Amino acid sequence: MSNQLQYKGYYGSIEASTEDNCLFGKLQFVRALVSYEGQTIAELAAAFHEAVDDYLATCQQLRCAPEIPCKGSFNVRVGHDLHLAAALAANRQQVSLNDLTRQALSEYLRQHA
Repeated sequence: MSNQLQYKGYYGSIEASTEDNCLFGKLQFVRALVSYEGQTIAELAAAFHEAVDDYLATCQQLRCAPEIPCKGSFNVRVGHDLHLAAALAANRQQVSLNDLTRQALSEYLRQHA
């Protein structure tokens, strides 16, 4: 079983509460807090779809753009030594640090897909 739901480009977590005897989750990779719950996987998936639809409808009513998961940029804190080594490697390859990082991340994901 996957630990994520997907609908309309949004991802949601699947978690269980033994105390409340229910399943629950929230949208991932966005700042907005959108949560949902259900007693079964089918109920949880339906609640997730409803939560996404409600989030999009609320954004439309408020005339604001809904957040998209992972906007395409992120900050990574790697420490001085790794930052310097990466900057020097990028300079030697005559590419930007951004390009070097993108290439390294793409290669990692290719190898671990």
